[in-house]
Amino acid sequence: MKGFQSFLAPAKINLFLHITGQRADGYHLLQTVFCLLDFYDTIHLKPTSTNLIKRVNDIAGVPEAEDLCIRAAKLLQQYTKCAMGVEIAVEKNIPMGGGLGGGSSDAATVLLALNRLWQLNLSRQELLSLGLQLGADVPVFIFGKNAWAEGVGEQLQSIVLHEAYYVVLTPDAHVSTQQIFANKQLTKNSIPKTMSDFSGMAKSSSGNPALGNINAAFTNQLEQVVCNEYPPVLACLSWLKKFGDARMSGSGASVFLEVSSANIATEICDQKPNDVRGFVAKGLSQHPLFEYCS
Repeated sequence: MKGFQSFLAPAKINLFLHITGQRADGYHLLQTVFCLLDFYDTIHLKPTSTNLIKRVNDIAGVPEAEDLCIRAAKLLQQYTKCAMGVEIAVEKNIPMGGGLGGGSSDAATVLLALNRLWQLNLSRQELLSLGLQLGADVPVFIFGKNAWAEGVGEQLQSIVLHEAYYVVLTPDAHVSTQQIFANKQLTKNSIPKTMSDFSGMAKSSSGNPALGNINAAFTNQLEQVVCNEYPPVLACLSWLKKFGDARMSGSGASVFLEVSSANIATEICDQKPNDVRGFVAKGLSQHPLFEYCS
């Protein structure tokens, strides 16, 4: 695309997800570990000398006014009073509505890339604050490292994960996050764990080093509720569990399995049911645009 520069926006999975409470404003307090994956959307940006911000391609089901990329660019422009504009083309690969953070990652990449293209020189902390205004999953992509997260997902500490590969499957189901969090069956008062609990159990495990024997203590508490409400998610998760400790990411619908090699991951993914989308990815140690701010 002439005049456009391209920037990667990685997917994420939640290695576990606990709900420890609820704030007065209705937001749920969480504990999770975000793991970045080398599976990407691509954001194409063309800075302009006008102050117009516009998307130049259509995305099914996402009106331009609701696109987090557009909202991110406008928020950054407003915050910095920047006179420049941008044309945006979004190349989607990450399944939408799958709990893989695609929209949030796209928005974070727009903030990181425009910070450089518009020569704004905002700090990572400033970008993190802007990202949180767009959504609770946006900050981790600006943070740029695998992270232990608390609060609504914005209190982030870097965590080192062992090298691993993942089979990620997305059944044909669009899970309503709001509906799941409102479900009366959902546990919302888990006793908080510590990052050292997670790291200690992960290091002492054999087999799959990033998850291994942490399973009983660290689960996705949304998983059972989602499986009860959405049979395609249950079917997909049950199929993947034949190969190991598969679990759901975020509020679904995507499920994943950690394995030790790309070959094993590919073998499993190649057998997936026909009505399920899937990909193989390796965990990242940092975001491809990590160096874009400090």
